[in-house]
Amino acid sequence: MAGLDLNLLVTLDVLLAEGSVVGAARRLQLSASAMSRALARLRKVTGDPLLVRAGRGLVPTPRALGLRDRVRRVVDDAESVLRPAMKLDLGSLSRVFTIRCSEGFAENFGPRLIARAGAEAPGVRLWFLAKPDKDSTPLRDGTVDLETGVTGESMGPEIRTLGLFRDRFVGVVRKSHPRLKRKISAQQYASGAHVLIVRQGLQMSPIDAALARLGLTRNVAVTVSGFSPAIALARASDLVATVPERHTAALCRGMHRFILPMPVAGFTISLFWHPRLDADPAHRWMRLLIQSVCSSVR
Repeated sequence: MAGLDLNLLVTLDVLLAEGSVVGAARRLQLSASAMSRALARLRKVTGDPLLVRAGRGLVPTPRALGLRDRVRRVVDDAESVLRPAMKLDLGSLSRVFTIRCSEGFAENFGPRLIARAGAEAPGVRLWFLAKPDKDSTPLRDGTVDLETGVTGESMGPEIRTLGLFRDRFVGVVRKSHPRLKRKISAQQYASGAHVLIVRQGLQMSPIDAALARLGLTRNVAVTVSGFSPAIALARASDLVATVPERHTAALCRGMHRFILPMPVAGFTISLFWHPRLDADPAHRWMRLLIQSVCSSVR
């Protein structure tokens, strides 16, 4: 488009993020009148009011809501292109990396990751956050730097992915479980008292889907929201927990794990991040460090 001022994209990005002319002006270090003129130009270019008065504030129009994520991606990509390449000095790097992960990841891979990061970059700190769902919003808005898990349909199409390791589901019970045998049938497995793990946004688990194909259902005694409480309950009772093998290896120490008596497909645990951090040298170093640690921990 001839004569298009691309700086308007930055202005629009900030206006949509702030939802306020005054707030956007403060963030861009402009006067309120200059920001009002910029908003008027954006309205003319887009043919939409974008932000309209609602009481004492402004609310975005449907067109503005539709543009918000697209504009954010364009601005992120532009900043990445223009950002100068930096030489990474791990010895002087001071940074907190926030990693959103499911139960078991921090316990299983955290100690080795902390030790490796501390040896290479003493000023780096790690912050592990719980992952109650598959929503990729925290990656988009910068709340977290990295996330681990299985790729899902709700994952944003722009999110970058790096495979870490293959995993599979196994059953786990206490060592002295009364029904413990070397090999059990699918019917014996289903009839045991199970602790069911249900997480927000997830459909039927692959375990229940595999049993359904055999005309079986699990005998569920209790339901929890994560691997850690499921394993803790199985450790202290006759309950059966079904969890990812490698992902929860540290949590299952001292317990008996067994291969499931019906075919259940394996899956890949991956690392996710937003593309705006692709070219960041420190972020790239942390991604490769996590990949290296996951490949070395069994």
